[in-house]
Amino acid sequence: MNALRIFLEEIKIEHTLFALPFAYAGALLGARGIPSFHALLWITIAVLGARTAAMSANRLLDASIDRKNPRTAKRALASGSLSPTVMIVAIVAGLALLCIAAYELNPLCFALLPIGAVGVVVYPLVKRWTWAVHFVLGAVDALAPLGAWIAVTGRFEPGAWLLFAAVTVWVAGFDILYALMDRDFDVVEGVRSIPARFGSGAGRFVPQMLHGLLVVALALLGVAAHVGPAYWLGVAAAVVLVTYELSLIKRQRDVYALNAAVFNANMAFSVVFLLTTAASFAARV
Repeated sequence: MNALRIFLEEIKIEHTLFALPFAYAGALLGARGIPSFHALLWITIAVLGARTAAMSANRLLDASIDRKNPRTAKRALASGSLSPTVMIVAIVAGLALLCIAAYELNPLCFALLPIGAVGVVVYPLVKRWTWAVHFVLGAVDALAPLGAWIAVTGRFEPGAWLLFAAVTVWVAGFDILYALMDRDFDVVEGVRSIPARFGSGAGRFVPQMLHGLLVVALALLGVAAHVGPAYWLGVAAAVVLVTYELSLIKRQRDVYALNAAVFNANMAFSVVFLLTTAASFAARV
C-alpha cells in the first residue's frame, strides 16, 4: 500500500482533473447533449490509461535529469524510492487500458490509437530537441477532448479541431510558466524550453498570449457548435482566468508561488468550463 501511495503521488493522479473535464466537454459538444453511459465510461478509462502511461513515461525517461535538478531530485524514481520496473509496468498497463477503451468506443478511435499511444510515451523526450516541447505536450493533452468528440460522433468535425486547438494553447501556456521554475537548470543542462531559450520575460509573456488565444478558440467553438447561452459563461470564465493570470504574472516574482496559484486557477477553470458546457445543453432538454 505504501508503494501504491508513492506511485500515485509520483504520477500526480490528482492532476487528472486537468484532462477529464475537457474530455467530457468534448463528448458533450460532439453529442450535442449528454452522451451515453457507455461512451462516458470508456472515455474516462481512456483518459486514465493515457495519463497513467504518459506520467509514468515522463518519470522514467526523465529520471536522469530529475536526479540532477534540486527541485526534482526527491522524486520517487530519481531518489530510488521506486524501481523503474514499476513505471514500465504502469506504462504497459496504461496503454492497455487506452487500447481497450478505444476498441470499445468506435472503429475510428481504434484506428487512431497509435497516434495517441506514441504521443503519450515519447513526448518527454522532446525537451531534448526543441523549445516547442510545450506545444507538443499541449497537443498530447488535447488528444483527450478530440478523442472524446470522435468517440461520440465517429468522425472529425470543425468544432473538434477548435477544441483541440484551445486545449493545446491552454496547456502550453501554463507549461511555459511551469518551466520558469527550472530555467537556470535547463540552461546549464541543455534542456529545451521557452524560458531557457528566450528568457524569463518570454516565459511570462507567451503564456498570456496563448491564453488569450484560448478565449478566441473557445468563442469560435461556441459558434461552430451552436451551443446554448450557458456555454458563454464558460468563455467568460476563460476571460476571468486570463485577467487573473495577467495580474499574477505582473505582481508575483516568486515563480513557485506563481505556479501554485496558476495551477489552482486552471484546475477551477476546467471544472467551470465543463459545467457551463453541460448547462448549455441541459437547458435545451
